Amino acid sequence: MQHQTVLLLFGGESSEHEVSLASAKNVFEAIDSDMYNVILGYITKAGQWYLVDSLTKLHEDPGAQLRADFASEKFISANGVSVKPDVILPILHGKNGEDGTLQGLAQLMHIPIVGCDMTASVLAMDKVASKALFKEARLHVLPYRVHHAHAQVPDYEEIVRELGDVLFVKPSRAGSSVGVSKVTTEAEYEQAIEQAIKHDMLVLIEQAADTPREIEVAVLGNAGTREASTPGEIIPDREFYSYDSKYSEDSGSSIVIPAEVDSSLSDTIRKQALLAYDALHCSGMARVDFLLDGNGEIFINEINTIPGFTNTSMYPKLWQKDGISYSELIDKLLQLAILKAV
Repeated sequence: MQHQTVLLLFGGESSEHEVSLASAKNVFEAIDSDMYNVILGYITKAGQWYLVDSLTKLHEDPGAQLRADFASEKFISANGVSVKPDVILPILHGKNGEDGTLQGLAQLMHIPIVGCDMTASVLAMDKVASKALFKEARLHVLPYRVHHAHAQVPDYEEIVRELGDVLFVKPSRAGSSVGVSKVTTEAEYEQAIEQAIKHDMLVLIEQAADTPREIEVAVLGNAGTREASTPGEIIPDREFYSYDSKYSEDSGSSIVIPAEVDSSLSDTIRKQALLAYDALHCSGMARVDFLLDGNGEIFINEINTIPGFTNTSMYPKLWQKDGISYSELIDKLLQLAILKAV
């Protein structure tokens, strides 16, 4: 059987660069070498692309620089090697990874890419845009206000009257809880706005859920064939599931699979995950994140179109619980991308 060529892209310009490297190592080891020929494309923090031979010593010897050649619909390296992948597998997060830019590049080059297309990726990355579509789909979102960096900062007392005295301030277009702050005072509010603006010009000011539990669902498939996993729960080691809570070496956060909810609520959460997936026109894969408050009300938080694949990541663990091994999951994702392009 002829091997299909996979261009595995990893690294990237976002603050989640190191997370991408950890995920890529796991994905590379899981790809079936009897079915796929894997080519490694490393993207530096400065946005330079390199064709590399291995996932080690990337910073010391990044290899030959790689560029897209639109005329031939191939990638060409500085040493003359041309690459025409059957499919691109992006293990990238944040800016220029899961925000639609890379997906647009794949579309221009007429190469299938694993996961969502450009439009769905743009919508999922933008919390303000996605919340509007979730509301249109009659999913519950927490009340919020939107602030643009060029506008006057909304008055704190006014915001408290409208949204309550516990708030979350978030950059609209960033991942992994980067730039997210929990706010309970005016001083914290001002600092949180400044912090969020460092990551995006559009800021979400959101009401905090009452004693929330963080529930996540993995979705796999294209339109008409997608399925939702058993829900899992994140038990953060801090006030909320921050970047450090997710990725720091001393993190005490844990995962509970399946989430400890009754079967009826579990079914409802899974159905809502599919509604959210469809609302943004997702395909291939996504992780759908919910908040379950103390009264049992479900609020959709966000969709992550390129979830993590590290040793502690929820997305592959949820499918493993449902009987799909890591290697089988990667194969399914690759075939879904190729099938979508046919």
